[in-house]
Parts: sequence; C-alpha cells; structure tokens
Amino acid sequence: MRNRGKKILALGVAAAMAFSMAACGSTSDTSQSSDTSASTDTSSTSTDTSASTDTSSADEGKVLNICVWNNEFPNRMKDHYPGFEAADPEDSTKGGKIGDVTVNFIVTDNQGGQYQTKLDEKLEAQDSAAADDKIDMFLVEADYARKYVDADANVAMPLEDLGITADDLSKQYKYTQDIVSDANGKIRGTSWQACSAGLIYNRAIAKQVLGSDDPTAVQEAVKDWATFNETAEKMKAANYKMTATVGDTFRVYSNNISGPWVQDGKIVVDPNCKQWVDDSKKLVDEGLTTTNNLWTDEWKAGFQAPGDVFCYFGPAWLINFSMGNDPSKEDDGSIAHAGGWGLCNGPQGYYWGGSWICAAVGTDNASLVKDIMLKMTTDNDVMKSIATADSDCVNNKEVLAELASSDEGNNAVLGGQNPYQQLADGAEKVDMSNTTQYDQACVEDFQSSMMNYFNGNATYDEALQQFYKSVMEKHPELTPAE
Repeated sequence: MRNRGKKILALGVAAAMAFSMAACGSTSDTSQSSDTSASTDTSSTSTDTSASTDTSSADEGKVLNICVWNNEFPNRMKDHYPGFEAADPEDSTKGGKIGDVTVNFIVTDNQGGQYQTKLDEKLEAQDSAAADDKIDMFLVEADYARKYVDADANVAMPLEDLGITADDLSKQYKYTQDIVSDANGKIRGTSWQACSAGLIYNRAIAKQVLGSDDPTAVQEAVKDWATFNETAEKMKAANYKMTATVGDTFRVYSNNISGPWVQDGKIVVDPNCKQWVDDSKKLVDEGLTTTNNLWTDEWKAGFQAPGDVFCYFGPAWLINFSMGNDPSKEDDGSIAHAGGWGLCNGPQGYYWGGSWICAAVGTDNASLVKDIMLKMTTDNDVMKSIATADSDCVNNKEVLAELASSDEGNNAVLGGQNPYQQLADGAEKVDMSNTTQYDQACVEDFQSSMMNYFNGNATYDEALQQFYKSVMEKHPELTPAE
C-alpha cells in the first residue's frame, strides 16, 4: 500500500478551498474536530440478526474503520443501517457496534484539504497497519473522487471484487456511477444520493415581478441564459438581485461543458465557462449579483424573509439543510420556515455534491463493507427511509418515482411542492463524461481568478493568465491551450 499511497499523492488534485462544503450536510456537519477517532467497547449485539449473520465471518476483522469528514454518513448509518447500535445516540461520530464488530468513524475536517491529507496518510500506511487500524471504508466527494478511484492508485476496491453486481446497482443513476469509475470502466464506489439540482426561487418575488409563483410559469422566465438575463433586468427594475453571488450559477455552466478541462495535457476553458464569465460580469456591473463567497453571511442573507434575492441554485440538500428552518420547527424568520421557496429546472440541468462510499483495498471486513454498501445505497426500504426522514434525493429510480406520485414527496419548505419528479428527470440528464482528476483545481482556480476581473482589478486576459498559473503551480505537467 505504500506504493499505492505515493501514487495517490502523485495523482492527487489540489486540496479543497475553504468554501468547499460536504454535500447534503446539516448545519452541524462541518463542526467536527480534526481527526477524531471514536470507538466503543459496548458489547450489545444487533437487533437485526441478518445484518451480522450475513456479513460476518470467522476470519474477518472485529473493528470497522470508516474515514469521513463530518457527521452526515455516521448519522445515516445510525438512523438507517439495520443492526447498527450507536455508542452515543446524540453523537453518531462516536461509532458503535454491528453485531460483535466495533465501528469507528475517523473524522477529519474537510476545510483546507485536511481530510484528503489525512486519508492519504492512512491509505499509504494501509499495508503495514495492524489489523484493527486498517481503513475499511472511506467517503469521497465528486470534486476529488477521480483521485481515489484511479486504477493506478488502486486504493478503492472495484465493487465487482466485493461481489456487487451491475444488477445490484441497476436502480441507480448512471452519472453517480461514472464519477467513481476508473479508466477501465470499473465502478469503485457507490452513493445513496442523487444530487441533481435546479433553480430555487423566492415565491413572493416571483408573484410580484413575474405575476406568478407557479413553477411552470417561473421556468418560462428562466428557461435559458438569454431569458434568465432578461428576467434579471426585470428584477433590477423592482430593486431585487437576481442571484446572491456569481458563484451561485457557476456549477450550472461548468456542468455543461462540451469537453474536459484538461485535454492532451492542455488546460482548456470551455465556451460555456467563458459564457459564465461574460454573463456574470454584466450582472455584477449592473448590481444584479455580487462577488461574495458562497456560505458567507452576506450570501445567506437572502434566506431570511422577506429577502432581496430572487433565486439560488442547488439540489435537495441545499433546500433542506442550508436555506433555513423547516416550517415544522420554531420560527427563525427564514423564508423556508414560511414555505416561501419554489423549485424549477432553470436554464440548464446540472448536479451539485454527493458523497460516495469506497471500500479500501486491504480491508479485513469485506463482507460487512459489501453489506453496508448494498443496504445504504441500493435497498428500496432504506432508500425511502432516508428520503422521507432526511429529505435526501436518493440514488434510486424506483423510490423517486414512488415519492413523485405521492404526498410523501411534498416539501413544506417549497410550499408543499413535490420536487421529486423534477429531480429524477434532472438526474437522468447529468453527464459526467468530461470529468478528470484535475477538475477540483480548475474549478476552484477559475472562479477565484475571475473574481479579480469581476471586481475590476484585472482584465479578462490578466485573470485568465492567473488561472493558468494557479493550476500549473499544482500541476506542473500541464500547459495552457492557448
């Protein structure tokens, strides 16, 4: 594994910037301290005998170590995996037991690339680690998944080696598999989430400016970027911002590029990303958006009623976990509490976020890892439970179809609107064929470099050169396409 670890470091993309956020996280998701390992000696056994009987064997380990960056997956395990007994029901990161197997969640904060750094260290030491210290599972995000599912790195097991078949995964959306497939087409991870996304709009502003808050009517006003920009002028006349920041729209444009960021060793700026620059510059200059960073107080100000921002862009997790309080909870003055948001497709289909489970090469708990992957990402009952209890848009076509046709799918934050058919349709359209291991560096550095242009501190060409320089500092093997 030491050689594999070195290959990870050689193949790795740049560490995540401070604004990176784990997908589908609650407001407490990023609060975990760096590298906290939790375990329990509780001897309680599973209440679901099938969970332990089907997944354990005499020659497998008695400690399951799972690397994560926050409490999202530990919460999902605690709430939905049959037979998991939490050591502390109030803090899922403290681990627990599955039958006679102790479960440890090794939590390292995602900010500043800390999680990747710690994960790289542990995977590099995998071969020499004691049995109880070996990493059995680890989670990754889309922006850096390629680094860990690379066949040469060989740190994430192909699912077929665990006995997980194409039929097992047949209800999942293809893009969620493409993100964690190596160059040979072998799938090396699996996700319970399908984070297709749309345009989330302020219903009160829509009624005032557009005359209707119906999703079909609003969609007509934002159906493509030209129409979107025309609607922005209407918002300006009514003293509203179209979006909270230029960062709100970037992923929509960048998810729809016609080719990879890096082609034959050359850094390429796709026409759709150049269009984002041109459109954003105009919106900034006209006061219709800002250059504030995502997740800042200024960006979130539009979440509070009455709000001066017409729309945000995001998936189900942004709606449910980031935009304010649920109407069933104590009033926090948010638009969400009043059910004041609506959802439509927006100018282009896209996705944002997601967490993927990988099985570590060298695990001594392969049977249990397989069972966790299957139950947490393919089991219809578990998927529906996650969707209804946690408001996740799950990676299961059958479950989303059921929710789309039932009042169980109605969302109070969206004023009772049922978003699941729209999210399901969006997930079918996501195309991840252009992803590379360089995407995180390119995506982050392009945005940060262009801020200088938007703020009037550089010309476009000067900002572009800064982008090239920043990426090449992380990846000296690359050169600009121009």
